[in-house]
Amino acid sequence: MACFATKQPLLLSLLLAIGFFVVAASAGNFYESFDITWGNGRANIFENGQLLTCTLDKVSGSGFQSKKEYLFGKIDMKLKLVAGNSAGTVTAYYLSSKGTAWDEIDFEFLGNRTGHPYTIHTNVFTGGKGDREMQFRLWFDPTADFHTYTVHWNPVNIIFLVDGIPIRVFKNNEKNGVAYPKNQPMRIYSSLWEADDWATEGGRVKIDWSNAPFKASYRNFNDQSSCSRTSSSKWVTCEPNSNSWMWTTLNPAQYGKMMWVQRDFMIYNYCTDFKRFPQGLPKECKL
Repeated sequence: MACFATKQPLLLSLLLAIGFFVVAASAGNFYESFDITWGNGRANIFENGQLLTCTLDKVSGSGFQSKKEYLFGKIDMKLKLVAGNSAGTVTAYYLSSKGTAWDEIDFEFLGNRTGHPYTIHTNVFTGGKGDREMQFRLWFDPTADFHTYTVHWNPVNIIFLVDGIPIRVFKNNEKNGVAYPKNQPMRIYSSLWEADDWATEGGRVKIDWSNAPFKASYRNFNDQSSCSRTSSSKWVTCEPNSNSWMWTTLNPAQYGKMMWVQRDFMIYNYCTDFKRFPQGLPKECKL
């Protein structure tokens, strides 16, 4: 990821009050970092833990989750998405807590017909409420090779990045009455599943099962800049003053790249959807 500008730890008191962070992190090995949770053999780990694949057929999709929970972190994963006619498929890669008032940070990759671009769907949930969708096309073919998708989540902001280029920022605006995910630990989840009732052109294009099994591949997981735990009793304190990633925001060059992406590749922004919010746009859209 490219360099960020840092800011002072204005929320240090928040971190001290929460009191559960860890610096111990892992990189790369899927055996060490993840559990395959569903799919009945359709998700597998290869190359001594360096490659993970999820497949989808007419019977089932598949998925996995992290062994650890995170409360802030810079999470990198390389993905190669379903090639060819991927219409109706969704590859999800996200962080989420549990419960009815969960927090969540989403990347979802919506498949399309052969030759048509993927859609990257992003969202942020706080207290079980989302409705903060932004969608993008990509400036490359995400099925031809692996590309890095990053969630950089700290007390200041959530930054979504693709190959180190920021595409979206969700800022902490609690002082203005906007909820922000900061108290609930989240696990990393990923899955490949059928969603042809909505994923491609609003559900008009269905899955062509003659192309099954569909496959998404993963490499180079990295959570070395993160605060995490493996059990509810094993939090280790992070040092917010010595972990600059805890306070990073976009520098001017990064902000300029994000404006390029949003100008040329954004296809939906909830903050400009006045028909969806006839009583007024969400508060964070006005800040």
